[in-house]
Amino acid sequence: MSKVLTHSLFTDFDIDLFKAGKHYRLYEKLGAHLIELDGVKGVYFAVWAPTAHSVSVVGDFNFWTQGEHLLQVRWDSSGIWEGFIPYVEKGATYKYKIQSNNGGIVTEKADPFAFYCEKPPHTASVVWDLDYKWDDSKWMKNRQDHNALDKPYSVYEVHLGSWKRHGEDNRFLTYIEFAEDLVTYVKETGFTHVEFMPIMEYPYDPSWGYQLVGYFAPTSRFGNPQEFMVLVDRLHQAGIGVILDWVPSHFPDDAHGLGFFDGSNLFEHPDRKKGYHPDWKSLVFNYGRNEVRSFLISNALFWLQYYHADGLRVDAVASMLYLDYSRNDGEWEPNIYGGRENLDTISFLKEFNEAVYSNFEGVQTIAEESTSFPMVSRPTSIGGLGFGMKWMMGWMHDTLEYFQKDTVYRKYHQNDLTFSSTYAFSENFMLPLSHDEVVYGKKSILGRMPGDEWQKFANLRLLYGYMFTHPGTKLLFMGCEFGQSAEWNFEGSLDWHLNEYPYHDGVRKLITDLNGLYKAEPALYEKQFSPEGFEWINYSDHQNAVISYIRKGVKLKDDVIVVCNFTQVIRENYRIGIPRKGKLKEIFNSDAAIYGGSGIKNGAKLAIEAAPYDGRDYSVELTLAPLGVIVFKIV
Repeated sequence: MSKVLTHSLFTDFDIDLFKAGKHYRLYEKLGAHLIELDGVKGVYFAVWAPTAHSVSVVGDFNFWTQGEHLLQVRWDSSGIWEGFIPYVEKGATYKYKIQSNNGGIVTEKADPFAFYCEKPPHTASVVWDLDYKWDDSKWMKNRQDHNALDKPYSVYEVHLGSWKRHGEDNRFLTYIEFAEDLVTYVKETGFTHVEFMPIMEYPYDPSWGYQLVGYFAPTSRFGNPQEFMVLVDRLHQAGIGVILDWVPSHFPDDAHGLGFFDGSNLFEHPDRKKGYHPDWKSLVFNYGRNEVRSFLISNALFWLQYYHADGLRVDAVASMLYLDYSRNDGEWEPNIYGGRENLDTISFLKEFNEAVYSNFEGVQTIAEESTSFPMVSRPTSIGGLGFGMKWMMGWMHDTLEYFQKDTVYRKYHQNDLTFSSTYAFSENFMLPLSHDEVVYGKKSILGRMPGDEWQKFANLRLLYGYMFTHPGTKLLFMGCEFGQSAEWNFEGSLDWHLNEYPYHDGVRKLITDLNGLYKAEPALYEKQFSPEGFEWINYSDHQNAVISYIRKGVKLKDDVIVVCNFTQVIRENYRIGIPRKGKLKEIFNSDAAIYGGSGIKNGAKLAIEAAPYDGRDYSVELTLAPLGVIVFKIV
């Protein structure tokens, strides 16, 4: 058996950057790399383990024997162990056996930088490359045109393990099968982006992917890295953007994972008050440690570089920002200024966003942040965290709470709906109806709607119509687009058979048309993050539970007028103020018969009268459909 040869991919500059926390492409150096040395093919291994006394590569090529292939520690106190092992081939499985200087502790770890992992429950890393010939140059070249903040952004959130399964044996689809079925479906329904819940390798299915072990490896549940590239490639060719869920907030303490890696708190914060997450029983990264910052930022850039991701949705930002998140008194310590903010995290998130936006054109970062932390989606140059967008959790909670109320009581709660407009432009908000809203006894979105069957579906259509005409970008979890009845179950497929029923099929048609409307009407996206893009007509008609507003584009002719009726009463001769003269044309109605509605609509073109109303010089009389949202244009 050939022994380990001395070799390094690191320059002195690499090491300086790594130690300073500024090396953003560590994946090119650390991990397992297929190379040729003096005409001999093999693998260069490198791992960061500063507390180690010795590091062995164990794998199927040496019968998992410790000491057979010992790596050499670098002389520069970087804590990196490295070496070249001849004749190891692509597909070989391996781990690092680490003997620690800390009390002789021995750990056996998967490679933190592995490009591919064994299929769970197996836990070894797999030697692999990232060779792939991409066919999405057109998309990448014009990505800015699809992905900018003044473009339509309608996101379909997908959990690959449960979107669709093979019926007979309930087996997972493969990345290649998704590249056919999912791409076709998303194209048909008109979403602009797909967001994958974490596809990085994770050991435990019930975590839905949020407990990551293989940060640089797409999960092998559905295929290999190149097959995942095919899926992204096909989505791009179909004109659909790809957002990946990214989880820098915590990681599990599985024996083969990052926890207690070299017999020390290497990746996690050594202080339990900062290094352990009580909610998720997981470990928290040490954001103040330079090498850990390099690891995480490298990881973010890796997915943008090698997998052509168009955006990263950063999970659980609130848990990172606050030292007292989910902790009682005595379980946390204030920062040096006596506050509850985690200063290390704040500087890390700013650095992460700066690295993403300065290295890649046309990408976005999106924060799942549920508190009122200021300026999350504002540039770091003016003191913000630098994210492109932030989830509007307040809108989601208030809106769902309102819709759950029986229509007879809604007039008392109209402020729940209109309140969002008071802060709608304080951040670049995305409106999320995500996976978190359809689990743990919360019911499905449809299941929360009040009334009989007809009313439930009418309420759902109204909710979606209101969501798509409200300022901000949109996100809908899979199954919501056809009114999934049951709660989401990660162990099985969505209930696709429901599309055979007219009401469910109607919801799917409605979402398809709302996506079409969002893309076709510049007023719904050009100024979606600007107060100039929104104007109330009337928000105070509590008695009838009706609201009306204008969405504005760059050009006056593009403006659209939206009227929502939140009761099942048909409102005839309902008058609203209009900004200028002309005729009013109905361009969308959630009560259309094609969606399962009652088909109440307005005539072809309504004459706008010079009759003052709602504080405006002009007005028009409308017929408002029951539990309906209607969109008009002045022509």
